[in-house]
Amino acid sequence: MTAAPRALSALLKNHQWPLMVLPPQVCAQLCQRPCYCPWAPPRCPRGSPLVLDGCGCCKICARRLGEPCDLLAVCDQSQGLVCDYSAARAGTAGTCNYNEEGCEVNGRVYQDGEAFQPSCKLQCHCLDGGVTCVPLCQEDVRLPTPDCPYPRRVDVPGKCCQEWICEPRERPLLQDAAAGNVQPGLALPFPCEEWSTAWSACSATCGMGFSTRVSNQNRYCRLETQRRLCVVRPCQAPPGASPVVTRNSDTGDSAPQHQTYHLISKHKP
Repeated sequence: MTAAPRALSALLKNHQWPLMVLPPQVCAQLCQRPCYCPWAPPRCPRGSPLVLDGCGCCKICARRLGEPCDLLAVCDQSQGLVCDYSAARAGTAGTCNYNEEGCEVNGRVYQDGEAFQPSCKLQCHCLDGGVTCVPLCQEDVRLPTPDCPYPRRVDVPGKCCQEWICEPRERPLLQDAAAGNVQPGLALPFPCEEWSTAWSACSATCGMGFSTRVSNQNRYCRLETQRRLCVVRPCQAPPGASPVVTRNSDTGDSAPQHQTYHLISKHKP
């Protein structure tokens, strides 16, 4: 780095001037007129576009994130990069870094206060370095009704958001299943997108219990409460309890078929 850019870097760091707003005497020391540029522009690595240098004279490769920069070797402003001198010593180059007030989403940097749509289903806003988004498509749940017993959300050509339709009857696969035409072992898919809550905790702390959830995973796609058996741990026999073993009269097997426990209480005469 020559003496002029070194002094200029220190001056910028001490006075915190914007990158492209320089006093006339500084520009006179740094930039030479007329411009003398190489005949062929430089070949830039992928992701580094050709831009004008800090003097607005010659084409150079824009510096990328983390690369050294100064008033001549400028950063890629299309990616929201600025030359950061906060960690540089006096007379040394800065480092290309993101503007603290910008937001990066999917590799693209948005300015503070800028509204954007990363997809047709989201509307987002960059504010103070954070991103808030609101959905543009309704995420409602449509329950079956007598007029629409089989609601289903489908993609519509030319539209971003899915729309609800009412199927007049069961889908052919369900009709085949009812007629017994489905091959054995073939998993029968439900004709709607799954919507289910998490299974609840087991109703019993020991032994057999049940847990519940609300789901639309049934042949009619209707929200219903579903139950399943659960066992957290086996229950221990209470003190003084004796198992009662029933004998199978057909086989004569003395293995217990069901075990029940009767409490034995002793009374004094």
